[in-house]
Amino acid sequence: MISRIYSGSSGCFRSSYVNWVHCKRFRLRSINRLNVISSCLFIVLAIICGYVYLYEAVQPVILTENTTIDSEDDSKGVCDLYDGTWVLDESYPLYNASQCPFAERSFDCLANGRRDKGYLKWRWKPKNCDISRFDVGDTLEKLRGKRVVFVGDSLSRTQWESMICLLMNGVDDKTSVYEINGNKISKKIRYLGVRFRSYNFTVEFYRSVFLVQLGSVPKRAPKRVRSTLKLDELDVVSSKWIDSDILVFNTGHWWNRAKLFEMGCYFKVGGRLKLGMSTMSAYTTALTTWASWVENMVDTDRTRVFFRTFEGSHWSGQNGHTCKVTQNPMSISSTRDYRSRFSDIIRSVVNNMSVPVITMYVTPMGSFRSDAHVGTWSDNPTVPDCSHWCLPGVPDAWNQILFSYL
Repeated sequence: MISRIYSGSSGCFRSSYVNWVHCKRFRLRSINRLNVISSCLFIVLAIICGYVYLYEAVQPVILTENTTIDSEDDSKGVCDLYDGTWVLDESYPLYNASQCPFAERSFDCLANGRRDKGYLKWRWKPKNCDISRFDVGDTLEKLRGKRVVFVGDSLSRTQWESMICLLMNGVDDKTSVYEINGNKISKKIRYLGVRFRSYNFTVEFYRSVFLVQLGSVPKRAPKRVRSTLKLDELDVVSSKWIDSDILVFNTGHWWNRAKLFEMGCYFKVGGRLKLGMSTMSAYTTALTTWASWVENMVDTDRTRVFFRTFEGSHWSGQNGHTCKVTQNPMSISSTRDYRSRFSDIIRSVVNNMSVPVITMYVTPMGSFRSDAHVGTWSDNPTVPDCSHWCLPGVPDAWNQILFSYL
């Protein structure tokens, strides 16, 4: 005979096994109801929280004239200065190249006969933020007492010219802006330095198209070897770049077979000739040498170092010798697959450096501007140019981005 069973938790007396089982089931059903109610409340709470989070996350970015590159709140989208579009702006251009003594005649397309002026009216606009309007007075003050150095090929020289022309608009006495040694701009000049006397700063350019040293031809080298590049040694003038406040590099346009192998220029590493080395491998080695030099020789606590990526040219045709300058920028769809192996190498090398260096990834923004090249509007119209840019033009946008980092 089953004795009576007492259950303290429910306060029930049980007189039989059946009654005990019935009460047990009743207790379990009560517990299950409680679990279901708790689960529902948890789910409702999770839905409410999720809705609030998503509502905040998908709020549109409202851009105003005061929006700057400091807008890095994730809820407003990531601010990538190099991901954007070109927009019409009737306040452009920012200067007149014909009134700037440091703009090469080769790049002053209007002065060389270009009639359409639409290419002058485009401003670079990042997607999720904006670049502050160029304030020449504020920029001149920020550069007071400093030394800005550009190092690279003719595209670097173009950016150098653009910067000086932009800044001269804020100087009342134009004669106070002068080339330090009285040099005139030329395609092969090794050094140019312009001083802004009223603000005591200089903007300098060093021509170093490869960044690494030119070397001698080893004995018993094949006859096709007429010059070499020492990929593991930086340019001999590199010691003059160190003592600067802003240091901007570029290289890439001379790293092709036509300007190297066909001219008899081959590579050396460790004093040994590397006849089988490809241009991309050589470029990577040279950039690694440059990176090591920056890490060991440049005081990055004082000097802000930038590397501008490869600027897209718009040569076309079977042999890449056709230059068609359009009247308007290219559409987004026509540049979707644009890439540059040079730019990929630059970004990879910089990302692996142990010191802070800023990559100016201008490759995509330049790829739209098939309308902004010199074309046949240079000082030598018989030689078309789909590599360089008219001034004013694309290099002004590079400098506005550069100023935004100051």
